[in-house]
Amino acid sequence: MGHSANPTTYNNTRIKFDSITPSRYVVIMHNDDYTTMEFVVTMLENVFHKSNTEATHIMLDIHTKGQAACGNYPFEIAETKVEAVHRMAKKAGYPLRCSIQPG
Repeated sequence: MGHSANPTTYNNTRIKFDSITPSRYVVIMHNDDYTTMEFVVTMLENVFHKSNTEATHIMLDIHTKGQAACGNYPFEIAETKVEAVHRMAKKAGYPLRCSIQPG
């Protein structure tokens, strides 16, 4: 974790504020035998804000390697993105899964 000092003066007293950089987590998308490649690309574009070219490249990695990283985020954001993918996949009838790993 990184620390950065931000000293401030208040009533002639120097106060030091430490801001802690939050830990980062990698969202991993996993391959399955049912979710279409087009749906995976759509999730990468809409949830992870990837360009079509980047989404297609990641989708091909997922398809050929079994999984691929979709992004690196603070835990709460990573968790929200995973929940969004799972919710949309379930609504569309796909078993698409994502996981979170320390990154």
